Amino acid sequence: MITRNTAEVVTPEELKEALESGRKLKGYLGFEPSGLFHIGWLIWAQKVKDLLQAGVDMSLLVATWHAWINDKLGGNMEMIKLAGDYAITVLDSFGISRSKVHVIDAEDMVKDKDYWSLVIRVAKNTSLARMKRALTIMGRKADEAELDSSKLIYPAMQVSDIFYMDLDIALGGTDQRKAHMLARDVAEKLGKKKVIAIHTPLLVGLQGGQRMNPGVDEDDALADIKMSKSKPETAIFINDEPEEVEGKLMTAYCPKGVVENNPVLQINKYILFQVDDRGLKVERDAKFGGDVQFNTYEELEKAYAEGKLHPKDLKVATARKLNQIIDPLRKSIKSRPEYDKLAKEIARSVSR
Repeated sequence: MITRNTAEVVTPEELKEALESGRKLKGYLGFEPSGLFHIGWLIWAQKVKDLLQAGVDMSLLVATWHAWINDKLGGNMEMIKLAGDYAITVLDSFGISRSKVHVIDAEDMVKDKDYWSLVIRVAKNTSLARMKRALTIMGRKADEAELDSSKLIYPAMQVSDIFYMDLDIALGGTDQRKAHMLARDVAEKLGKKKVIAIHTPLLVGLQGGQRMNPGVDEDDALADIKMSKSKPETAIFINDEPEEVEGKLMTAYCPKGVVENNPVLQINKYILFQVDDRGLKVERDAKFGGDVQFNTYEELEKAYAEGKLHPKDLKVATARKLNQIIDPLRKSIKSRPEYDKLAKEIARSVSR
């Protein structure tokens, strides 16, 4: 349950040992409240539900100060906090109830001098080069710290978050790997336990992507193809109306028979088949083979790779199923005027 639909676990042996210990494990997911909730976040949200079901004591860290350092939402802390509340509301409607998790605001952590003591100790045990390499966790390039040295504090804070909460498990997308590995490397020096890192896959943007080119930095290439809040044309948001979801999927990269970096197939693999075990029903005219039911993603991928399923039929079925899943999430925020105002403000800032 814990390892399904993950890209990596560091390490499986440590996870198995921790589970067999019989003690209550503590885990967390930290997120920057930096914009609208897009469907890529449902991948880690589903994993939070898996961890809760497996008996892990989970915390959600609303990383307000991290978002501020990262210049999100123009550095407007009021908007950042509202975006955090908005995200927690979406997660609540997804089945991650506030009563099931600990919701922690970074604002509360930074009031404690012991937290800043940890940040300094982490920094003292990390080279400048290593800290700069870790900036990719915040969607930044290493040389951006040359203009704003506060960026260097971010990785040290993320590592300190893990130690401060005394965690056994750190959950995040594969883009958070460098922070988790830094935490594991520094742990022994600080007398802390090595956190078990669980990384979920990143959803490729709707424009798709090709193999990384030789000579291109892996993190830079990944940032160019993944679904991102800062690139609204590449993403499907919880706020999108049903027609918008369908429209975006109908224009998505989805060449006939091509599986690699196909966003429509990835939405099925990482979200639809994970959230709803009823599979995917593709409705087709009888002359094109009639309706077909796919009970596993493997069945769907095989049929698509063999050219037995047309891209348009896949897109229509995917849009219908995805809208069914996000409809209750969409409704949970549409009735809140403050979130509508936030969405419009974010849309204006992105379009500038």
